[in-house]
Amino acid sequence: MATNSTWTVVFEDRMIIKKTGSDQGAYVISDDSFWSDSKFSNIWAIQYGNSNPSDEVEYRDETPHTSFADAGIGDISQFTNKWDSAHLAKLQSDWDNNNEEVEDPADSGTFRNETSSEKITRLGARPTSYTS
Repeated sequence: MATNSTWTVVFEDRMIIKKTGSDQGAYVISDDSFWSDSKFSNIWAIQYGNSNPSDEVEYRDETPHTSFADAGIGDISQFTNKWDSAHLAKLQSDWDNNNEEVEDPADSGTFRNETSSEKITRLGARPTSYTS
């Protein structure tokens, strides 16, 4: 399998891995209808965006490795969009769960949950979209 790819898709694990940029990571995508698409039935793994494009798609049987374009399985965005959705959900969850107590200016020594506007000032707005 090729190395130095920007995206890796492991069909057995239902995992999509982003390997470049500041938001690298792996997500298991639990979408049975996506993974069971017949066009993926013989694919073991994809290493997309590597220095040897003829070695991007690895098959389960003895079919020689091929480029993503020659595999005839569609565009890489079908995988990157799934990763982006999973990553957005993580960013939103992280934002939702990042709460702090602040000292109440009206009652020194007393703490309260921060207001929505205080949270937005501290963290920025809650993420609503993400695109790789």
